[in-house]
Amino acid sequence: MGIPVFILGKSGSGKSASLRNFAPKEVLIMNVASKPLPFRNGKEFTKINGAGYEMIFNSLKSDKFKKKYKTCVIDDSQYLMAFDSFSKANVKGYEKFTAMAVNFYNLLQLIIKNMPDDVIVYLLHHTDTDENGDTKAKTIGKMLDQQLTIEGLVSIVLMTKIESGKYYFLTKSDGHTPVKTPMDMFADTLIDNDLKAVDTAIREYYGLNDTKEDNKNE
Repeated sequence: MGIPVFILGKSGSGKSASLRNFAPKEVLIMNVASKPLPFRNGKEFTKINGAGYEMIFNSLKSDKFKKKYKTCVIDDSQYLMAFDSFSKANVKGYEKFTAMAVNFYNLLQLIIKNMPDDVIVYLLHHTDTDENGDTKAKTIGKMLDQQLTIEGLVSIVLMTKIESGKYYFLTKSDGHTPVKTPMDMFADTLIDNDLKAVDTAIREYYGLNDTKEDNKNE
């Protein structure tokens, strides 16, 4: 049973930059929007640009992935929904919204049910804020929200926060966000936006093996 983790935040709030402290060979990045990583050695990371549902499903299911990687990042995962919506722009009726919900649901189920126990998949995802000031993961349309509350399908949701020019992750909700983490996983409500440190904390909490040393040094 793999572990999906949402990293929520607005564009430019430090989601992709949080990858900076991973060794390039220990993480596979599904680069949905085909954007360069925003730090100096970003080109050294293994990225699948333009990754869609089919590419992500095939990659995660492959023996090659399972043998080589313990960490995967789906960068800009909300664009999976957006691009799916664009591809169905000429499709009439509400069925297309159901289909879009099912596609994202199936992705989360693949991670939860079919990945090895020590595989963590991070979904870097944009947010929406409603008229009441409540923030949630960005989706496509009200019908999709009604059929699938995606944050409810996972146990760990972090959110970016910028304070005094510094970039952080929130680990606990203030009542207006879907942020949540298991009890005592993180001592502080505000932590550095370092996804490698988050990955280490999750693996220590659940007693998972670290990424293989030989993968780091390949």
